[in-house]
Amino acid sequence: MGKGSVLVIDDEPNARTALAEILKEEGYTVETAADGFKGLSRFDEFGPDLVLTDLKMPGMDGVELLRKLRERGTATPVVLMTAFGAVETAVSAMREGADDYLTKPLNTDELVLVIDRCLDRMKLRREAQSLKAQLNERYRFDNIVGTSAEMQEVFKSVAQVAPSRATVLLTGESGTGKELVAAAIHHRSTRREGPFVKLHCAALAETLLESELFGHERGAFTGADRRREGRFEQANGGTLFLDEIGEISPSTQVKLLRVLQEREFERVGGNQTLSVDVRVIAATNRDLRQLASEGRFREDLYYRLNVINVHLPALRKRPSDVPALAMHFLQRFAKENDKRVTRFTDAALAILVAHTWPGNVRELENVIERAVVLAEEEAVDAHHLPREIAQTDAHDAAPRIPGATMSDIERFAILRTLEAHGGSTSRAAETLGISVRKIQYKLHEYGEAPKSQVPAVRRERSDKAQV
Repeated sequence: MGKGSVLVIDDEPNARTALAEILKEEGYTVETAADGFKGLSRFDEFGPDLVLTDLKMPGMDGVELLRKLRERGTATPVVLMTAFGAVETAVSAMREGADDYLTKPLNTDELVLVIDRCLDRMKLRREAQSLKAQLNERYRFDNIVGTSAEMQEVFKSVAQVAPSRATVLLTGESGTGKELVAAAIHHRSTRREGPFVKLHCAALAETLLESELFGHERGAFTGADRRREGRFEQANGGTLFLDEIGEISPSTQVKLLRVLQEREFERVGGNQTLSVDVRVIAATNRDLRQLASEGRFREDLYYRLNVINVHLPALRKRPSDVPALAMHFLQRFAKENDKRVTRFTDAALAILVAHTWPGNVRELENVIERAVVLAEEEAVDAHHLPREIAQTDAHDAAPRIPGATMSDIERFAILRTLEAHGGSTSRAAETLGISVRKIQYKLHEYGEAPKSQVPAVRRERSDKAQV
């Protein structure tokens, strides 16, 4: 499979031919044109991945050709070739949409490097556009965004358990989106027309928590001047989401177990037994099994809650989801703040992917909101990110942004993903969306794997051909 297609436009026949031969040897599919007018016509017929054009040509020069292409709405990368004395013109052309420029005489290695870099950027843009289109289909799930294998398992579990009456226990670190998943289960269940009631158990003292859950009668305690319905009554016919369930007291655990088993309870200070039809979804960032073994959480309640378990992976375990999540938040906060921010620069995106996100999706959400508010142009750049995010710890061996090449960033992503998956190339390949063969090839290139694991590497050109 070729590296991509290139349209070479140059009015000098010898230079045009030499460029075509060099690029074909490097694995590109190449077509040529003798001037800007013919180049436009050839572009329509050939549909190249990249245009390599001379700046100075009779009739239509490279800048005018660039304008014509951009007026058509095409985002195909355009690289200009110019004499050293016309560099200022080339730089000006980049402001009009050129992707890069090369000065004559051309160096073969630099030529290939620039073309590869532009094609990589174009590939990333296309993938981002494709991903954006998919967000409203397969990969967007009640505002839960993720393309990784781990998140696809979560989506599958939600779709399977939502229609049932079973109690669900959501586990995972803080900030992973457990409340969103609970809401997704409710809205895909037969109870979707009923109420979805939420209660954060760790935010209330024991006496207040019991009152919030079960309600209270007038005079049940100081300040109880009237009867009040609890969350179970409010959620009758619907779903009750109990967040941080691991924080409730032993006495409250007993009363909660009774509701789950018998679907009945009494209000605090009351004698009337009330029956309810409520589905409970609980969430915790603690290990309830371990707490139960230590006698700090009722084992019978744990098993009653853990009928179905859905585990939400930490964001550091699914780095391939970061770009999609970041774009999702960017679009949301740009709309909320009436900002014309539409994208991330390569440097900003590389920083976001490299960060380990100890605060998970919630931390990413806050970072993107801040960046959108601070952004003055259409792109979020590295300097819009918090200092602690932009400055990567040297211990993590992360590439320094700016200053890192795409190869540095790719190497970091591959090695960190392998580390996260315990060295499994198949799981790392699935997370990164690339082939196992490519990972093995790159490991050999990095000196991280024996040669027998990767294909033979073609010897690099030693000559510095000039055009």
